[in-house]
Amino acid sequence: QKVPQLLDEVHWMIENMQVKFALCGSSARKVRRSAANMLGGRALRYELHGITSQELGGEFDLEKILNRGYMPSIYSSEVSTEMLNAYIDNYLKEEIINEGLVRNLPLFSNFLEVAGLSDGEIVNFANIASDCGTPLDVVKANFQILEDTLLGNWLPAWRKRVKRRVVLKPKFYFSDVGVVNQLAKRGNLQPGSELFGKAFENWVFHELTAFRAYTNYQGNLTYWKLPSGIEVDFVLGDMELAIEVKASKFVTNRHLRGLRSLSGEYPNAKNRVIVSLENIPRRTDDGIDIFPAEEFAKRLWAREFV
Repeated sequence: QKVPQLLDEVHWMIENMQVKFALCGSSARKVRRSAANMLGGRALRYELHGITSQELGGEFDLEKILNRGYMPSIYSSEVSTEMLNAYIDNYLKEEIINEGLVRNLPLFSNFLEVAGLSDGEIVNFANIASDCGTPLDVVKANFQILEDTLLGNWLPAWRKRVKRRVVLKPKFYFSDVGVVNQLAKRGNLQPGSELFGKAFENWVFHELTAFRAYTNYQGNLTYWKLPSGIEVDFVLGDMELAIEVKASKFVTNRHLRGLRSLSGEYPNAKNRVIVSLENIPRRTDDGIDIFPAEEFAKRLWAREFV
């Protein structure tokens, strides 16, 4: 990505020397901007995500990963906070400005901190622009930079309405919850807090995103929400799997409201799941499965749901 012209040479060697390449990068933005050769029809695209519960196996620790994030070296570090700060200062800020993606580092740094508060939410660009003292178009461009540099992803809304009108605006999730924690100055997250719940939701999004990429699952990942505020956090495929994330040690009827409302709209929804902090899997009388976080992840990667 630093020398996009090399792709012309790669193209020539693929065609004339039958050489195979593995080309790695953290952003295609500069490559596209320079009108470089994108190797159309000659390259397969793969994405490497942060570490998953499946990769960690017996070393998986939910509270640890929600505080430290998904970068392997930081997850296993004894100085994870210092490493996260260094990553944010040396990459998120310096590298992005060195690539010429932004011109004003202090304003971009301020944007990152405010954007961190929007993780897992429908983004209000106008509010962020006001909080940052930045024009609206700059805020929108900055979110595009986060997406292009693989630092965040949009979660689109489910659009196939049956009866009632649904919310259509996307949500935004950062790709690493440890980065979000530092940007939003969350401190040490403990079960039972609202911020722990937000980080828990980010982790489920991360596992689902990695699952889709690594298993070549072709279904979309969306969320479902009614204008009244009733919602389901994640939907895989054509209602193959609907997921609510509740960082609670005891799931009650109140927590089941979203999935039950979804069933009223889509009676053929195949799997309805609550990912929680409960210790033992159980099923409600109307067929909603309630799983501990680790149990849900094991079943997801074993492809029991889709």
